[in-house]
Amino acid sequence: MINRLYPGAIVAQFDTTGAKQPGYDQAQAIANELTTMYLDGKFDMAHLFYSRFKSALSQIPTEQQIIPVKIPADADRNAIGATVEYEPSEEAILDDLLPRNIAIQLFKALLENNASEQGASMNAMDNATRNAGDLINKLTIQYNRSRQAAITTELVEIISGAEAL
Repeated sequence: MINRLYPGAIVAQFDTTGAKQPGYDQAQAIANELTTMYLDGKFDMAHLFYSRFKSALSQIPTEQQIIPVKIPADADRNAIGATVEYEPSEEAILDDLLPRNIAIQLFKALLENNASEQGASMNAMDNATRNAGDLINKLTIQYNRSRQAAITTELVEIISGAEAL
């Protein structure tokens, strides 16, 4: 659906369906590829789409902008504070922290997506078990009625034969 709404806007997608348990290594690999593509100028904004786990019955489709880092609306941009000297420089700190931030957000999304999938599977299996039980009960009743009809017919034939004598 996203591809239909934004044709040509999707530069890359990452499929993690082959992994049974998402790991930080996967998130780190995706984050490294994303930052490389961003630095090469292949895109100017990256959004992450995943299912956020609410409960076993409810998963919330979620969209999150991860590149560039979105500043919260309630952040005070004009905060005046004490002069701080950073060691190493601010750029060196950001060069290290921003890729880690992206990897952590991706890892969180992978875990949320996995939890959502597990909840949906659990719900589907519960429904399948309940439906199978209902079907077994209906078939048992149908079988018992057929067997009772056959017994009743046989008894009627025996009684009719005995009366004929």
